[in-house]
Amino acid sequence: MKLLDVRAVLDRETDVQQTNPEREVLKELGDKGTCYAILSHRWGAERRDGYQKIIKSCEQAAKDGYEWLWIDTCCIDKRSSSELSEAINSMYQWYQNAQVCYAYLNDVDELAFPDKRDVNKFDKSNGWPEWFARGWTLQELIAPKEVVFFNKGWVSIGNKGDLANGLEDITGIPGEVLSGDLAPKDLCVAQIMSWAAERETTRVEDRAYSLMGLFGVNMPMLYGEGKKAFRRLQLEIIRTSNDHSIFAWNPRSPRRGSVLADDPSDFWECGNM
Repeated sequence: MKLLDVRAVLDRETDVQQTNPEREVLKELGDKGTCYAILSHRWGAERRDGYQKIIKSCEQAAKDGYEWLWIDTCCIDKRSSSELSEAINSMYQWYQNAQVCYAYLNDVDELAFPDKRDVNKFDKSNGWPEWFARGWTLQELIAPKEVVFFNKGWVSIGNKGDLANGLEDITGIPGEVLSGDLAPKDLCVAQIMSWAAERETTRVEDRAYSLMGLFGVNMPMLYGEGKKAFRRLQLEIIRTSNDHSIFAWNPRSPRRGSVLADDPSDFWECGNM
């Protein structure tokens, strides 16, 4: 995996003239045996906002004593289909092996984690910060040992362990999973699918690709295949598992045909299985 050299990034930011131009900002390192922090965030449209996230993440990593940081916007060359495929298939492992995950909630201004639903403020995400409505952030919440939440101003507003009860109410994920006492593999397929039922992704294929790590499966990326990606995911789960709960889905509207679900939302009633 490619990792950002935290010190090199900050040195370039603070004193461009004195920075050694030959010092590499990105370096190829193994995720095992390397201490690194990792960022979880929502993609934004403004380039300046993206740059500030990089700088603020590096500042926090340096403050916490980490030399290395992983950010998807910097550490994956999305022009390379092979590198993108490798990254997506490795993503869960990379978050799992990180020392800490910084979860940036760009729509939270308060100095405390939201403790109740606010549909006026978070009208596009069921009353909670939009980070909790995105498909990719599901594994980014579960996989890391430690997740620290930051508000828009990069002030820490809590961590996964201390907020476990509230996070369970928001996400439907059992507190034992959030605390690390239970692994996703200890629960049935249908229940895990239910955690993604209300989440969204920009590309329809990512509804499936963002769940691969939670089920411990790998697939090649075929952007353009649409909903076929979720069918392939289910077939791969069936191939590697004897869990028949994958057939327990129930669509919100009547449907005939395949025994396989069309989308994670078809598992919306399976949270208590």
